[in-house]
Amino acid sequence: MAERVGLLVFSDGSVLQGKGLGASREGVGELVFNTSMTGYQEALTDPSYAGQVLVFSYPLIGNYGISAQALESRQCWVNGVIVSEAAAHPFHYESTNTLDAFLQAENVPGIAGLDTRALVHKIRAGGVKPVSLDVVDASEVKMRTKQLLAIAKNFDYSAINFVEKVCVPNTTTFIPEQADKTVVLVDCGAKTSIARNLVERNCTVHQVPYNTSAKDILALKPDGVMFSNGPGDPEQLHTTVSACKELLGQLPIFGICLGHQILGQALGGKTFKLKFGHRGSNHAVQDVNTGKVMLTAQNHGYAVHKIPAIADEWLVNCLDGTNEGLTCDKYDAFSVQFHPEANPGPYDANSLFDKFLEKI
Repeated sequence: MAERVGLLVFSDGSVLQGKGLGASREGVGELVFNTSMTGYQEALTDPSYAGQVLVFSYPLIGNYGISAQALESRQCWVNGVIVSEAAAHPFHYESTNTLDAFLQAENVPGIAGLDTRALVHKIRAGGVKPVSLDVVDASEVKMRTKQLLAIAKNFDYSAINFVEKVCVPNTTTFIPEQADKTVVLVDCGAKTSIARNLVERNCTVHQVPYNTSAKDILALKPDGVMFSNGPGDPEQLHTTVSACKELLGQLPIFGICLGHQILGQALGGKTFKLKFGHRGSNHAVQDVNTGKVMLTAQNHGYAVHKIPAIADEWLVNCLDGTNEGLTCDKYDAFSVQFHPEANPGPYDANSLFDKFLEKI
């Protein structure tokens, strides 16, 4: 069998070679990194990673294999995967596959054997950059390098509406054994764990597409509305922001991650792109009122700034001071930039689901 080479090409012309992993096909995306020590499968199936090539900073990925219990959506959404070492012989009682086989089945290209620490330093120093990658035979490297460079240079992450690619096409309903309340979950790329947390709290959940109108949301007669996490530039989501704005004051609203940015815009705030984002399961966030610090799971490349006068800053990131949470008492709405469902991650913020349910 011919040697499979993993070829990574940056839009600035930098080229790296490693061992081919996963599917033998090209991928293009924004190169980002995740610092979590566990949870690689949850990250790979998190829709928020659509349009991105993911670098895992932890040196060994795939050591506990792949499990059907750890999927956060219907498929793997990353456009490429970079690891230092991919475990060839995983060990876990729920494991059914290797990382390499999983990526092949999901048609996702990857590269092993690269210095991921150096890649993280490159991203932190220069910010996220477009890259393209492919898994090729050694004889194809020279030809493909030129082609991949052109592909990387032509990629513009912020110009693409990734949310429409990852959200549910039609309304999906989850009904618990004892339904007490009804929540509409506006799917901008929602992780499965969000709906699961609501169902576990006896909520009927109507998961609706991101572009569902306020009128159609209200027709479902919800007690509250959640706007989910998701990929891409929040300024692409005019329809979703308009629906959120129309719903303000009509029923309680909770925004998570991209949903936080949507609520921020609906209240009159602005968003901006971070240099390299926050992605990992150990990000410290502080309550500006109480001083309490939570460890949180995060995955986002944009943040809210120019906090609208009608809202109060509630939480801030302990590392860079960026906004991590808003409250708006007038409209009974609040939002967080991180993931309270935290799969994977710490459960410090899991009680925010209860905070939301207390409002409804």
